Parts: sequence; C-alpha cells; structure tokens
Amino acid sequence: MLERRKFINLVALVSASAVLPNCSTTKSIGEQGNSRLLPKRLQKRDTIGLIAPGYAVKPEILEEMKNTLVEMGFVPFHTDRIHGNHGYFSNTDKERAADLNEMFKNPKIDAILCARGGYGCTRIMQMIDYENIRMNPKMLVGFSDITALLNGIYKETGLITFHGPVGSTLNDAYSKQQFSNSLIHPKYPQTITNVVLEDEEMIADVEYDRYTITSGLATGKLVGGSLTLVNALIGTPHEIDFTDAIVCLEDVEEAPYRIDRMLTQLIEGSSFKNAKGVVFGVCKGCDRSKEYNNFTLKEVIMDRIAPLNIPAAYGMSFGHVPNNFTFPIGINAKWDADKMTLELLERAVN
Repeated sequence: MLERRKFINLVALVSASAVLPNCSTTKSIGEQGNSRLLPKRLQKRDTIGLIAPGYAVKPEILEEMKNTLVEMGFVPFHTDRIHGNHGYFSNTDKERAADLNEMFKNPKIDAILCARGGYGCTRIMQMIDYENIRMNPKMLVGFSDITALLNGIYKETGLITFHGPVGSTLNDAYSKQQFSNSLIHPKYPQTITNVVLEDEEMIADVEYDRYTITSGLATGKLVGGSLTLVNALIGTPHEIDFTDAIVCLEDVEEAPYRIDRMLTQLIEGSSFKNAKGVVFGVCKGCDRSKEYNNFTLKEVIMDRIAPLNIPAAYGMSFGHVPNNFTFPIGINAKWDADKMTLELLERAVN
C-alpha cells in the first residue's frame, strides 16, 4: 500500500509539472517563501503592453513613446483604458487594476512597460490577481509610483521586476542602452555604472553631486525605488523587508525635512537597520540653499545614513532624471560605495 501511494504521488507531481507555464523558477526563494520567477528577456519584434496604473498620460506623449518603442524594434500595444481621465488618475481603480491583470494574462503580450508614474498604484494593490501573475510571469518595468507594484509583486509572487524608465522617459541614449543591457542583451555578472555628465547645468547642480556616505562593499538583494513609495508601503501587506538588502532610494520635489522624516521612519522601522547597503539615486528638486534655520539635502542624508555604518553613496543615475539605468528588484548584487558601481550577480531574465 505504501509503495502504491508513493507511485500515485509521483504521477500526480509529474502531471502537475506538465501544465506549469513556460517560465523559469530558480532555487532561490523570494519574499513570503515564493520561488523566484524570472521573466523572459526581450527580443526584437516582441509586443510591449503599455499601462498607466497611476496618473493619466497625455495623448501626444503616448504617441511619442509608441514611436520610441517602434524605433527600438518592438510592437507597442495598449487598451482603451489608457486614454481615460478619472480625476488625476488615468481611470478608476477597478479599470487600472483590470488593465494590469489583463496584460499579464494576455498571451500576446511579452512584457509590460508603465507609460508614466504619478500617484495611484497603492490604491490597486489589493485588486491585483497575484495568482494570475505567478501563472503568467512577464517583465514589468517602471519607476516613481510604480515602486509599489515592483516591490509588491515581487513580494507576493517572487517575480523579478525592473526599476527603470517609464515609457515617457525612455528617450535618451543612456537609458536606452541600460534598458538593453538589462532586458535585451543581459550578461552576468553585469556591472552598472553612472552616466558621464556632460550637461553644464547638471554638473553645476549640487543635486547631481556624487559622494560616498560610508565606504565599503556590500552584497544583497536589490529592493526599493521611490523613497515616498517605499514609505507608503510601511504597515501594509506589501511592506518591504530590508533584511540583507541593498536598498535603492530616490525622490523628487521633496524638501530636506521631508526626506529627513521619511528616512527616520525607515530607520525606526523593523528591518531597515538590517540592510546591507544604501544606494541613492538623484533626488531631483529636493535640495534647498543653506540657511541658519535649515539643512541641505546632503546634510540630511549624511546625518541619517552615515550612523548605520553600512556601505552607502549618493548620486547614482536613476530616478526622476533624464538618464535612468534599469535594475532588477529581488536579484543579488554587489555594491561598491567607493567606485559607485552595482554588479548584478545573478540572471534576472531567461
């Protein structure tokens, strides 16, 4: 009887594996015990689904990003939901969630690119069909408010997601090359380096300064994105676990005291103190001139992050800036805070 039961269980296991989707799982374990899922890499003539899970996108901007994707060799696709305006959102919560769910389920869609950011993603987190994503894993790319989707979907499903340009910002040579390096022609290990600043205004702008906060090397999984959205996930089912992580952070148009408040909240939280390193992008529009009654952005960052005594630096080329590299959420990387390089140690796509 025991041997017969073993045989039945073996047959059931083989039968179940035969109906699994054509995707890769690794032995690495993602958040909540999920096996890590790798989406397939992009190839020319692949169809990229465009969604607007937050703010609405202007028709002329939508056409420009579609033209950019065509020039890059892809086929852009979107539903009529992307055209709407529901207050400051592109559509209702229900319709925006439905668009995301359908893009994952549609077998003709090879990857998903968010057209833009803007508030709204946290409102649809409980409407996402995570089982659908597990069964139909695909590349999801974006930044800003999309931070919630990237980290939340990784935590719920184990799917590796990508912090990178949105459709409306995929329009400069550096961003396109980095997009290609990570998603079309990936090589591992892969080292990500900063753009060479040539614009005189950027060079003169202290917000683009590059400086080491704490020297050293760190290895850990990549998480994070917009500081505002990382904080917005605290206390929700999709709060990020920073344990043994390299935390990537950036923001836009936040005064130094607000950056101070958000970093303080992270530091006082349950797991940020267990992070392995901190990687700051460019916090555009977040600095203020030094006066007797305030702090500059750099002073705030040094004051909050240096006491953690983990490798940290500011000024990497990602965030709300013209040059934006692409990096995977959930993949192990090596961070050199002195050379300011990120080395991806594992495959992020098939």
